[in-house]
Amino acid sequence: MPKLRALAAKEIIAFLEKHGFVVVSQKGSHAKLRREVSGMRQTLTIPQHDELDRGTTGAIYRQASRFIPETELRKLFYTE
Repeated sequence: MPKLRALAAKEIIAFLEKHGFVVVSQKGSHAKLRREVSGMRQTLTIPQHDELDRGTTGAIYRQASRFIPETELRKLFYTE
């Protein structure tokens, strides 16, 4: 059974940038990433911590799965 990995915000942000997201703002320790696809604006907010709690990582995974195929997301978020 694959387990959710403990990830740093830098890893998640770099992954999202490879999928067309751009950091558009930062307030405190949270970065807002955005991309536009077919006229639709897609936004994700990532807390910038060295290691995110697994619950937070899972929430980011669920939000990102609305925009990025789960087969791509699983490579980063889960251990094999």
